[in-house]
Amino acid sequence: MVPAASAQARRPRVNPVLLVLVAIVSVQTGSSFAKLLFDQTSPYGVTLLRAVFATLVLLAIAPPRLRGRTRADWGYVVAYGLCLAGMNLLFYLSIARIPIGLAVTLEFIGPLLLAVRGAKRAVEFGWVLLAAGGVALLGAFPAEADLLGMALAVGAGAFWAAYIVLAGPVGVRWSGATGVTVASGAGALALVVPGLALSGPELLSWRVLGLGLVVALLATVIPYGLEMFARRSIRSHTFSILMSLEPGAAALLAFLIVGELLGWQEWLAMLCVVAASIGATWSSSTRRGATGTRTAPSAAQ
Repeated sequence: MVPAASAQARRPRVNPVLLVLVAIVSVQTGSSFAKLLFDQTSPYGVTLLRAVFATLVLLAIAPPRLRGRTRADWGYVVAYGLCLAGMNLLFYLSIARIPIGLAVTLEFIGPLLLAVRGAKRAVEFGWVLLAAGGVALLGAFPAEADLLGMALAVGAGAFWAAYIVLAGPVGVRWSGATGVTVASGAGALALVVPGLALSGPELLSWRVLGLGLVVALLATVIPYGLEMFARRSIRSHTFSILMSLEPGAAALLAFLIVGELLGWQEWLAMLCVVAASIGATWSSSTRRGATGTRTAPSAAQ
């Protein structure tokens, strides 16, 4: 009879880096599929479908314990859910106007600024200036720039930063993934009125519902599960650096699925923001003990 320890040692381990990379591909594929749906229904409707289907799946996987909760428990998780809903809605509204790779690049400004909060060293301010230079490069071509789309992406990044801040207290008060389940449900409720009012009857067609389910699985359920598993054995700053690859992955997948092409200034701006995100992650890790740029999974995007 093989000892339990030996059996566990022989069990093949999945490389956590590979899991994170698959999660990145999954969430950005979900973004491209979401954009394909905009021809049939509004970004409000797609955001609503994603939230509803994700909540239903999460309820089956991680049902929460609701009884005996304090007012603070509910306050944190509802705020968490509203940030999640706001971030996804603004992101979808932005990619309805600008390329997905550009939107993801601008969205990263929120977590980047969060990573360098409390910065005192010149090098940390340098990362912010590098990212700001990339954003300024995008605005240097006013004839081509959609300023509203860009502003919506930056707003999504602000919600993303707030989501990251709230992830800590929600994780402490709600065990496992149950906090995400409740937050997703709260976000879905907040999206019901705009989602139904600003979408046509096509929202409830079988094709749109089916693609909405695919978006929920690709953009929320699958990446969240993979990242939660990966983070058990990967360092926080390594995880954050891998997440910094998302703008490039978004641009590549948007080209393959949606046919979007970026100009040289958009690629250069993306490189500036990605380099700033990686640099800020390393600086933050040395200053705060490897907390990383992102403390919440990309299921939020």
